[in-house]
Amino acid sequence: MVSIRQLLTRLLGKEDVRAISRRYFVSNGFDGTLTSIGVVVGAVLSGVPDGLTVVKIGLGAAVGLGTSAVWSVWEIERAETRAEVLRIERAMLTDLDDTRIQREQRGARVLHATMSGLGPLIGIVVPLVPFFFEGALLTMGEAALVAVGLGVGVLGVFGAYMGSISGQRWYVAAARMGLAGLVVAVINYVMPG
Repeated sequence: MVSIRQLLTRLLGKEDVRAISRRYFVSNGFDGTLTSIGVVVGAVLSGVPDGLTVVKIGLGAAVGLGTSAVWSVWEIERAETRAEVLRIERAMLTDLDDTRIQREQRGARVLHATMSGLGPLIGIVVPLVPFFFEGALLTMGEAALVAVGLGVGVLGVFGAYMGSISGQRWYVAAARMGLAGLVVAVINYVMPG
């Protein structure tokens, strides 16, 4: 029987598994960060009275996006890996239940779903941090500005990471990703209502 640690080590040694997990993490982290920026700016502009309320709203978004990210990836990968096993079984004319192939695919599915859920959690929670200090160190407006800055920073880190693994200039990729956060903040700021 293979231990969880051995299985994880084997899975992380496979570039295709790392690439898929990385895509889910960054894509859903991008969504979570933009959502957090939108929630923060919208909450402050609509007159939410305190930082704790903004945190509660943001955590509600984190629960929704995190659940969506984990659940959808679990189901998507379940269907895709099952289809792949069926193709292999037809080609090999054998049943692959309880084999290394099946265990690795199940392990990869768990890894992908976990990374998919961590992305939006990080992307939402990091920009919410300034609102814990609202009233003591920051006004609501200052907390919102710091939150947008943190969100843009998170997006920049995602961009720099993706740029560095793809051989692009990391700072250009960081700026492109960070720009999305500024666009969301500006659109929310100028929207009527």
